[in-house]
Amino acid sequence: MLYMQQKLIFLFSLLWVAGCSTPAARDVVSGPRVFYRSARVSGKKIFYREAGDPTAPALILLHGYPSSSHTYRELIPRLAGRYHIIAPDNLGSGYSEHPDPKTYTYTFDRLADHIEGLLAELKIDRYVLYMQDFGAPVGFRLMSRQPGNIRGFISQNANAYLEGLTAKRQAFFRAAHADRSKKQADALLNWTSEDAIINGQYLRDVPPDRRDGISPDAWTHDLYFLSSARDRAIQVQLFQDYQTNIDLYPQWQELLRRRRFPALIVWGKNDAAFIPEGAKAFLKDLPQARLHLLDAGHFAVEENPAEVARLVLGFMGELGGD
Repeated sequence: MLYMQQKLIFLFSLLWVAGCSTPAARDVVSGPRVFYRSARVSGKKIFYREAGDPTAPALILLHGYPSSSHTYRELIPRLAGRYHIIAPDNLGSGYSEHPDPKTYTYTFDRLADHIEGLLAELKIDRYVLYMQDFGAPVGFRLMSRQPGNIRGFISQNANAYLEGLTAKRQAFFRAAHADRSKKQADALLNWTSEDAIINGQYLRDVPPDRRDGISPDAWTHDLYFLSSARDRAIQVQLFQDYQTNIDLYPQWQELLRRRRFPALIVWGKNDAAFIPEGAKAFLKDLPQARLHLLDAGHFAVEENPAEVARLVLGFMGELGGD
């Protein structure tokens, strides 16, 4: 009897091992590892997450406010099995260097300079861009400077049209740019507070009965990098510079009409900051673009990373390899 029990256990063990050797099981057990690296760009440290086969088509993930590449922590493993993923932290965000804003002025041109320099350092000259929020001003600058490097782009609540901004938000950016008084700067500083990050950013667009699906890791990470007056002042300078992006919208739109980049517009339709009309506006200049309005808010990847990954993989698959 004991012998039979031992034999059955042995047979079940063999079956379990065989099951773990199936392709599906191997994908779960041995997915691509994420590496946490940095490079010197114009004398500044730029941190980035990297995963996937470096010979596979490259996908560059550009983060928004108030986050860093940490915002893509759930998306990267879902994409890296097929693609080479690079997710950098902007200068002044996350683990990248934070030069003192008293001696270094932060602008979106400078953020783009450092991402452009990082890609040159990594010898990545052909790629798809994924942009969210602040990622759009950086990404569209890269597209404008080196359009031949762009295989296509993904806009996830990444605005390039006035239609995507309410009148109130347009007025906010105009005032931030035009009024550099201490009173106005202090008002902008309120946007970097703990309450503003948690309730005014991450939970703003999420119904109360779905908030248990939003990881507090997101805002805990961001608030750590906004814990000093110096770090908060960096973001104030970027708020003050944001109007330069709006002023460039017509140039970016003309670029889209001229180059006709393949595009996926995947947008959390509950976003109160970058409203869904901004997503639909892309179709004026790129009628061939794929548009998907998700039941999510500004941080759609926090709410539904699996759905976003499915759409991204489908789009990347259609592009194929170069």
